Amino acid sequence: MNFNNNIKKSTRLSAILPGLGQINNKQYWKIPIIYGGYSVIGHYIKFNNKMYQEFRSALIYETDENTLTINPFPNFSESSLERNMDFWRRNRDLLIIFSGVYYLLNIADAHIFAHLKDFDTNNNISLKIKPSLKNLNSTKVIGISLNLNF
Repeated sequence: MNFNNNIKKSTRLSAILPGLGQINNKQYWKIPIIYGGYSVIGHYIKFNNKMYQEFRSALIYETDENTLTINPFPNFSESSLERNMDFWRRNRDLLIIFSGVYYLLNIADAHIFAHLKDFDTNNNISLKIKPSLKNLNSTKVIGISLNLNF
């Protein structure tokens, strides 16, 4: 398999199922990070949605004409219930957007590290500093010579 096909394969695999591109790149240590992130995001989406639903129901109970329904938050005014409902809905929606961004970051990670997989990381980089003696207009000039090898 040539280099470009491996990059495409890692990108596609990560798009199909998050973490597969990292497995293809042999970066197994990233799998718990990816799925841990999804678990945390999923938990907070669920929590924010639960709070949104509770304040939404409380607002409905507060504004309906039925005397049998009881507001679970009796100390909150109608405007306060509405503000809280909007707060939890906004947080939930932002987390849903963030989960999409997290998914795209997973794909980008697989793609970038597939590019860097065959990157030469040997330690043959050196810098040599030596005194130098040069002839300049038939006079000797003392200087410093820098040699960078990579």
